[in-house]
Amino acid sequence: MRRVAKLSAAVAASAALALTATACGSTSSDSDTSSSASSGGGKGIKIGLAYDVGGRGDRSFNDSAARGADKAEKEFSGSIKELTAKSSDTEADREQRLTDLADAGYNPIVAVGFSYATSVDKVAAKYPKVSFGLIDSVATAKNVDSITFTEEQGSYLAGVAAALKTKKDHVGFIGGVDTPLIKKFAAGYVQGVKDTNSKVKVDVQYLTHGSDLSGFASPDKGKEAASGQLDNGADVIYAAAGSSGNGSIEAVSAVKGAWAIGVDSDQYNIPGLSKYKGSILTSMVKNVDVGVYDFVKSVHDGKPLTGNQIYSLAKGGVGLATSGGFIDDIKTQLDAAKAKIVDGSVKVKTTT
Repeated sequence: MRRVAKLSAAVAASAALALTATACGSTSSDSDTSSSASSGGGKGIKIGLAYDVGGRGDRSFNDSAARGADKAEKEFSGSIKELTAKSSDTEADREQRLTDLADAGYNPIVAVGFSYATSVDKVAAKYPKVSFGLIDSVATAKNVDSITFTEEQGSYLAGVAAALKTKKDHVGFIGGVDTPLIKKFAAGYVQGVKDTNSKVKVDVQYLTHGSDLSGFASPDKGKEAASGQLDNGADVIYAAAGSSGNGSIEAVSAVKGAWAIGVDSDQYNIPGLSKYKGSILTSMVKNVDVGVYDFVKSVHDGKPLTGNQIYSLAKGGVGLATSGGFIDDIKTQLDAAKAKIVDGSVKVKTTT
């Protein structure tokens, strides 16, 4: 059984300098609590994980990254040190957190989220012998593997599914924060809906704006937003909002005939959401775990990946989950839409 133990008080105090919120990050019992933990007793590769707000247990983005690290830890007899952000973190906090991992001898170090872009470049330059991985943004330092995804392509397929499943010709999108990354999700979704049925209305809403990243860690806000869209007539809602999306799924489950579309992880199969799975139409799966595992393996093999690894729809980096069988009846249409994206006949927008 995997053991997770608290670090010493000194390390915990250092960890309080924290990280940040990201792409589709966050959740857990207290999003404003920075924490650190370590696992495994292996003598192999030492993996450092700098999570987004909420860290392991968010049932979405961070958990996907964790799965990749767990696989590598087990396969390579390694160990993991996890540091988790708080929503009030500053750039200095992020730099310190990455520095703490490097000073503790962890290599590789994975920064889970676009908010680490600047800090990764700064810290990587100071530790040229350490390999850094950055998810959802592109770094410039030579010893960094930038792991990015074509979220707009997977979201396009989610839009196709929504347009085919709505009975009211009215669907919704909830983004955690109006960042460029989350706008990619929205753009692809809206285009997928409209290309499938131009008559379908799409409501687009963001929970927070600008530097307020709490929209990734506020299930109550997600629930409220989804309830509002449902009241306004939407019957399919796609949320790209970290743990806030869990609240959206809860709201949808309370309305007969309505569907939720999950994000990042296959949320139908997440234990903490099991009581709502009958309402989870599909999830736009973003295989962060694959990117993390590929990166860690490359370091273990002595050939660290660098540059930008783009995980596209064609490469299986994004796609729709089929758990529950709720989209089996529209598989032909979804396969056709995927084929058009892959062969280039459909260009998916990254902004609306």
